[in-house]
Amino acid sequence: MEGRAVKAILFDLDNTLVDTSLAGEVALKKTGEFLKSKLNLDDDTVRSICDKFKLKLLRESPDRPPGTSQDDIRMCHWAESIAETAGGSAASDLASQCYYLWKNSRLELLCLTPEVRALLRQLRGWYKLLLLTNGDAQTQREKVEAAECEEFFDAVVIAGDHAEQKPFPSIFQLCFSMLQVEAQDCVMVGDSLDTDIQGGVNAKVRATVWIHRADGSELDGPVKPDHTVPSVLDLPAVLAQLQ
Repeated sequence: MEGRAVKAILFDLDNTLVDTSLAGEVALKKTGEFLKSKLNLDDDTVRSICDKFKLKLLRESPDRPPGTSQDDIRMCHWAESIAETAGGSAASDLASQCYYLWKNSRLELLCLTPEVRALLRQLRGWYKLLLLTNGDAQTQREKVEAAECEEFFDAVVIAGDHAEQKPFPSIFQLCFSMLQVEAQDCVMVGDSLDTDIQGGVNAKVRATVWIHRADGSELDGPVKPDHTVPSVLDLPAVLAQLQ
């Protein structure tokens, strides 16, 4: 895709700049070990409880009852997962312990690697940088704080604070306005074909860059990125082609 020089880069957060999937798996294993010792459960039962929790996370609705926090919802996920697998009803304090162990363990692992920090510092000298992350506002804000990444960006946009998230053009238009750039000045970088890449296409950015790890989804749908790299660390080579 040909066009004018790139002025700004929009980055996704989860599994683009930080390895949220790995952090989640490590946190889940730690919580499973806690449950195993607490309730004297066998490995299969613990695995089933953790699998149920993961499924409930995937099926979460973006809308929740008034007065209910994301913490409340996810504590309930643990309570239900334990009850559905082990029988009976899980005590609320046990569900709370599981949730906060999982949550805090995951947050502790959400850090920018030294290499990613160096990359962002380098890019900041040449481009305007913006972090655009989807999801529940409370959850994503905690991730941003845990990763200590705000210093590398001209702006941080948590889409959960707004009416529409990626891939809707409106959230991208907000980002362009904040950076005082046009869509064709921007590159969108992310790991999700459905939100990051489709969103960039919908917003008509200069180029889209898909972070495709070896264990990630395959490119078999209608969404086609302009560039595909295995790691965000490969971004400079793509940017060199766009100048």
